[in-house]
Amino acid sequence: MTDQEFQQRADAAMQRLTQALYRAEEAAGFETEERSGALHLEFDNPPGIFVISPNSSAGQIWISALSTSFKLDWSGAAADFVLTHSGEPLLTLMGRLIGEQTGNPVALA
Repeated sequence: MTDQEFQQRADAAMQRLTQALYRAEEAAGFETEERSGALHLEFDNPPGIFVISPNSSAGQIWISALSTSFKLDWSGAAADFVLTHSGEPLLTLMGRLIGEQTGNPVALA
């Protein structure tokens, strides 16, 4: 994948994620903020911060959440960024992580 292809795919994935997070944030109990090309999710109860950002040099989308780093690679078969070891696409993974943080399942679409 070229740098330009990565950028286009990452921009589209981050836009889909941003829209899904804005729709879910009030009901799920977090706040979404865009800063310098990254998304920051802030939770009050229990307190926590997630950071999601594209990493063009690695060709991945990185998520820092629950004291762990998740690195998603592009999957042509899924047409999405996917966590390789679990097979979870970006929105599914983020819904699971938010659910683990808040204790309430979250479906992002």
